Amino acid sequence: MARINLLNWREERRKKIEKNFYVMLVVSVFIGIGIVFAVHLQLNAMIDQQNARNNYLKSEIKKVEKAIAEIKLLEKKKADLLSRMTVIQKLQGDRSDSVHLLDEIVKVLPEGSHLTKLEQKNNILTFNGIAQSNARVSAYMRNIERTEWLNNPNLKVIQAKKKAGADGDGDGYSQFTLTSKQSSPNDKKNKED
Repeated sequence: MARINLLNWREERRKKIEKNFYVMLVVSVFIGIGIVFAVHLQLNAMIDQQNARNNYLKSEIKKVEKAIAEIKLLEKKKADLLSRMTVIQKLQGDRSDSVHLLDEIVKVLPEGSHLTKLEQKNNILTFNGIAQSNARVSAYMRNIERTEWLNNPNLKVIQAKKKAGADGDGDGYSQFTLTSKQSSPNDKKNKED
């Protein structure tokens, strides 16, 4: 019988399997390195894309903040203009009030009295004048209380004086200072309502 030596074949087969194993191991290592490299590249691309999005958002936020600042500036200008318009409208509405007020001051001044000085600070009027008697000052205050354009008369000072006549005997008169608040007919109507 012929002898067949299978040892070489087995050993060759084992070497071949071992060689295949090492080749597969090297290929697997390269594939693993390739996968890790590909994942690394993909993650870097995603990070770069997210950074680009973040930069875009930051630039858009800066634009919006600039627009907000402009809007606030415009709102401030609008408020200033509205306050100016309100003042102008008030002045336009009140411009005839001073004419009515002066007309009322003349109408309520009793005979035998005259004013020497008239001052106004805000809505407070100060009257300095001369009257023939204290009764005329009282009548003046009552008249002020009844008028539409003045109210709350308040007597500050009243002094009795004497005029020196040619014969040394003089008539008496009263110097007075009183205050009153300026009002308008609309103010009184609002209070009554």
